[in-house]
Amino acid sequence: EYNLKEPDANIYWGGFKGELVYDATRTAGLNIYFGPRFLIFAEYYQQFNRSNENLAVLGMDFRHYLPIHRTFIWANRFAASASFGNNKLIYYMGGVDNWITASFNDDIPIDYSQNYAYQTLATPVRGFDQNIRNGSNFFVINSELRFPVFRYFFNRPIRSDFLNNFQIVGFGDVGTAWNGLNPYSSDNSLFTTTVSQQPLLITVEMQKEPIVGGFGFGLRSRLLGYFVRADLAWGVEDYQVQPSKFYISLSLDF
Repeated sequence: EYNLKEPDANIYWGGFKGELVYDATRTAGLNIYFGPRFLIFAEYYQQFNRSNENLAVLGMDFRHYLPIHRTFIWANRFAASASFGNNKLIYYMGGVDNWITASFNDDIPIDYSQNYAYQTLATPVRGFDQNIRNGSNFFVINSELRFPVFRYFFNRPIRSDFLNNFQIVGFGDVGTAWNGLNPYSSDNSLFTTTVSQQPLLITVEMQKEPIVGGFGFGLRSRLLGYFVRADLAWGVEDYQVQPSKFYISLSLDF
């Protein structure tokens, strides 16, 4: 009711984006590629009615798909991005893309002094909910072994689309998101939490490993026109293996 009484607030942004794209991959099947590809990009946004409100983003995404034998491949990816300016982009790390019944971790602190203008996900880092780490910078490394079982063993066309695209996947993920110059910087909000209990306001500094990881296995195939992914993953935080987490998602892998 209080918000309904507030006047409308209109904010107008303008911006531009540049990309350098290289793609030398060859397609050997659905979500099966051979070769390298990469993307390097830069973005800049400016508020029209406020000259001191701006946002800049730099990022990269490098991928390489190595054939092991026939259509059995090893897929690798390194992605990173950073935001600058009086406004920033916050990256929430954890989970997978297009995760059905996605869940968010509210226990990881967010540094609202960064004046975040937009938000996005830094994925995949399997084994955790979204927001296992957050900040204006991130990097992630993903590695997967993709084995299209029926296509590999059958030397003839397979009429079933589900069986033709069925894959067993083993994977590992490593990454973090942070504020400051690097993940171990004292500016990283991960290391500080505030406890308010009137009349006291207590700031607590914690020792945590900013980099997290995950490993596990999954199944993939196309079902009713959708590429369905099922993953079972174990996260690793502060060098401790966490309880397993199951994901169902609808999108192609990296």
